[in-house]
Amino acid sequence: MGAAMFDHLDSLPPDAIIAMMQQAQADGRAHKVDLGVGVYKDATGAVPIMRAVKAAEQRILAEEKTKSYVGTTGRAGFRDHVLDLVLGADHPACASGRLASSQAAGGSGALRIGAQLAFSATPNATVWVSTPTWANHVPLIGSTGLRLKSYPYYNRQTLGVDYEDMLAHLDAHAEAGDLVLLHGCCHNPTGADLSPQQWDRLVPFLNDRGLVHFIDLAYLGLGRGLDEDRYGLRLAARDCPELIFTVSASKNFGLYKERVGLLGVLCKTPEQAGVVQSQLGAIQRTLISMPPDHGAQIVERILGDGELKRDWLDELAEMRERMRGLRRMLSDALDVQGGEHIARAVTDQNGMFSMLPVTPQQAERLRDDHAIYMTDSGRINIAGANAGNIPRVAEALLDVLS
Repeated sequence: MGAAMFDHLDSLPPDAIIAMMQQAQADGRAHKVDLGVGVYKDATGAVPIMRAVKAAEQRILAEEKTKSYVGTTGRAGFRDHVLDLVLGADHPACASGRLASSQAAGGSGALRIGAQLAFSATPNATVWVSTPTWANHVPLIGSTGLRLKSYPYYNRQTLGVDYEDMLAHLDAHAEAGDLVLLHGCCHNPTGADLSPQQWDRLVPFLNDRGLVHFIDLAYLGLGRGLDEDRYGLRLAARDCPELIFTVSASKNFGLYKERVGLLGVLCKTPEQAGVVQSQLGAIQRTLISMPPDHGAQIVERILGDGELKRDWLDELAEMRERMRGLRRMLSDALDVQGGEHIARAVTDQNGMFSMLPVTPQQAERLRDDHAIYMTDSGRINIAGANAGNIPRVAEALLDVLS
């Protein structure tokens, strides 16, 4: 008998964050704190179903009459409502005819379709990603055949954005036609965002060099506020001749397992937008055929119903303010001799994540000695903490950093 098909495959290690999550679950210490996995948790440690989501889902289940296919680019109503949400219904791009869009299997699916579109259009282009960036950006985008290179972004000494180094590096090394991947808000894994003034300078800087903005908006509404979080995307959509952007509903709608995302593409002309729209359907067809529909129905129903949308916005604000409050508490607890710069950074950063100046060895000590779980990079999910354990988290951090 000849060799079996899978004889030459090797076992692969588990994803590092998933492995750490499993380690935390197996830890029997009652005082453990899991700051690793990147999902929003409420004060009880649960990943909640939002009120508006539950209400919309109940209405859909009562009214739905078919489970038939929707189409390769998904629900038109979903796409229109999400575009209005992230750009604003009054944004000139929305009435320009220059937008193409597709529903996707989560923000990850949107990134993959956007990268495939870029490869089809410019296969020799390079995608520039921040140092660091979300770990899955690299395999998702790189699997298309596009080259990836990195630009300086996060300074682990100042715990802020290396803005001037970022611009200088792109100016020296990026070539016209390359894409620059930018986090629209709540940078993952660092929490360090571009300010409005930095966006004001960055958009024309990239335009002047023929570089294409590729904006990943995964955490809209969980940073400083809806308008603040979409500032960079709205500016780019106003001033750029071309733009690719992705949107996730996993975090701000709590629809993690429903896999709800959107890809938007701003083209130079309405005619080009029509061509790109046809390409998006064809790309999705080759990847997964058609996107899942249930979660997109929920988002469409919420954004299209004034009462549900108001309730969603209210709960989103509650989530955002809870995390801002936890940041202030952690900052106050760290604001002692030796921890002042970390205290300032924690409140300056946005969203669920902060990246602390912790080494892999110190992260291991936090897990082993203090039952506090964070990634070896020092990334923490602030939503994994609560008012009761923040003082102990701060005490443990100061201990391992001393």
